[in-house]
Amino acid sequence: MSMENENITHRKLTTASGRPYAEHENTQSVGSRGPLLLQDFILHEKMAHFNRERIPERVVHAKGSGAYGTFKVTHDITRYTKAKIFSEIGKSCRIFLRFSTVGGEKGSSDAERDPRGFALKFYTEDGNWDLVGNNTPVFFVKDPKKFSDFIHTQKRDPRTNLKSPTMMWDFWSLNPESLHQVMILMSDRGTPLTYRHMDGFGSHTYSMINAENERVWVKFHFKTQQGIKNLDAAQASQMHAVDMDHAQRDLVEAIDNKEFPKWTLKIQVMTEAEAKSFRWNPFDLTKIWPHAEFPLIEVGEIELNQLPNNYFAHVEQAAFAPSNLVDGIGFSPDRMLQGRILSYADAQRYRLGINYEQIPVNRCPFMVNNFHRDGQMRIDENGNDDPNYFPNSFGDVVPDQAYKEPAWELDSNVADWYDRNAGEGDNDHFTQPGDLYRKVLSTEDRKHLVNNIVGSMNGINGPRRMQIINLQLCHFFRADIQLGMAIAKGLGVDVEQAMSSRH
Repeated sequence: MSMENENITHRKLTTASGRPYAEHENTQSVGSRGPLLLQDFILHEKMAHFNRERIPERVVHAKGSGAYGTFKVTHDITRYTKAKIFSEIGKSCRIFLRFSTVGGEKGSSDAERDPRGFALKFYTEDGNWDLVGNNTPVFFVKDPKKFSDFIHTQKRDPRTNLKSPTMMWDFWSLNPESLHQVMILMSDRGTPLTYRHMDGFGSHTYSMINAENERVWVKFHFKTQQGIKNLDAAQASQMHAVDMDHAQRDLVEAIDNKEFPKWTLKIQVMTEAEAKSFRWNPFDLTKIWPHAEFPLIEVGEIELNQLPNNYFAHVEQAAFAPSNLVDGIGFSPDRMLQGRILSYADAQRYRLGINYEQIPVNRCPFMVNNFHRDGQMRIDENGNDDPNYFPNSFGDVVPDQAYKEPAWELDSNVADWYDRNAGEGDNDHFTQPGDLYRKVLSTEDRKHLVNNIVGSMNGINGPRRMQIINLQLCHFFRADIQLGMAIAKGLGVDVEQAMSSRH
């Protein structure tokens, strides 16, 4: 690959207080696959600043649609989890589901090429459970330190205030881990026909704990019962002109007409022993678990059957946080999940206020007892005259040890920034995207994928245009030679030169 030789004077990267630092992309962890450390203040500074960059709309997932409904258990999974929501077949609870586009502003089109948010709130008797995912099983990055940088590339150029293919492809070309999600985004799955006609995914790896305190790792899938339907690029462009709110309109009309959308909840299960021997990091958000090895297990059904009577009060003020789990469902060493545990709740407190969980759409309908007091928008009895500290000699609110989770066995006692020295399997960013192209997409899907990629990459401009294109072509060639050749040809790049750029 040819590179421009330029004399560039570099400036040191620093914190907001001026301290230079070295690790901007990888979060300090316990072992190469262990949980993240709270002491990595760079992660907190990046995410806390990122969460406060926009007022008042959401930084991401700004435009959305939502509805209430029900979840009902249809199959027994108590061997995996003691969560009360799954305790018996036929049991049901109320839910709220918010769909969204990820990168667009509140006034953007529903037909944008963008992942779709799929955020569920289950109102269970053990508290609210938030399962915050997308319509894709993977994501663009695997470390939360990269998240704000990635989202900046999907927003507007700070000079032109325009969306910039150059920013997007520059970031993706420098982060080959993005390839899997980029290929999904650039396929027709990047432009779903409606919210009803797409699958949803919890995306992250979570854990389930059963009554014997045994832990397994799980992934959540929501399979649409309406069938998957997408727009191709031409249809999506036409929809921009015809109806920028078509997905919102479709959801409202379907529920008004009592054509209630439904999804089947399924899970994948991996034992702790299987996780240790799995050829990829099972906690890497850029990777899937192959269904042939970890088949889908049916759990239940969700149905949306009630529209909010006020969009702002319910959909706009809905607040989701992956930190909201219930007994029997836990975290994993998934780095992006660990970062979102902090980030999402922090964003909601900033956007809606410290007492955001007292807003009706976010309020747990069952018992809530804690020592939180005061703050803006406190609308309940503020704890009455109960003590606001613990331990105390007067109140009756105490921790219940029955809810204690089993300890994690960590694979290392060394804290470091690991990704740059990760194992071969952890840095295999090309096998799964190649399998997607060869084994999952149809001939027509592959044609649309190439055309969409070429159309988007043709928007790259500036003095480093060919450097970005050649580097990205390297990633496509490593995933699949035919894919790389087709894209190179579409971009007018000499195929032999593009092939030689792989080395």
